[in-house]
Amino acid sequence: MRAIIAALACLVSATPALAQGRAVTPDVIETVTIHRIFNEYFSCGEHYDGELEYLGDALGTDCVVQGGLQEGVEGGFVTAFRNDGARNEDWYGWNAEVLAPFDGTVVAVNVNPVVNQPGQLGRPPASIILFERADGVRVLFAHVQDLQVARGDTVRAGQVVARVGNNGYGRNPHIHIGAWKGENPYQIRWDLRSNAQGTE
Repeated sequence: MRAIIAALACLVSATPALAQGRAVTPDVIETVTIHRIFNEYFSCGEHYDGELEYLGDALGTDCVVQGGLQEGVEGGFVTAFRNDGARNEDWYGWNAEVLAPFDGTVVAVNVNPVVNQPGQLGRPPASIILFERADGVRVLFAHVQDLQVARGDTVRAGQVVARVGNNGYGRNPHIHIGAWKGENPYQIRWDLRSNAQGTE
């Protein structure tokens, strides 16, 4: 029993806020909920707070379409590419439709015509579409190709706006998403109702 009390005493002394009866509350991170980005199943890796500093990068997420089951494995695993992934065409997301994040306006576009080979980091800038919602929230899609919108266009959530590319500062076919309002980066959240609608 003395050992347990001693261990608890060490824990409390190592966490002064808890020792004084206060809970430690992290800073609140603003979020934005957007429509799913693909009609296919996908997964995303998020950039943690402080990993990338610029608006559009800060708190961003990189999303990859997950395709078929891995061959030769009983039961299989969902994978992002066929074969060894050395060609863009091996990636299930390559050239997949990219969907608008919300009802809003296209405020900027950029096209980088250079296509990267998987595994080789390209040079910025990426091809991008920048959207703005009526409340001033902005969402950036990067590494797109075959843009189907132009600056000044209005879009509806779920509208096809481009296809998945591999350009700019990237190594494989995916879409980077960043969001912000004013000077504050937002964390991306998904409208799970749009995800539940299935393919269109």
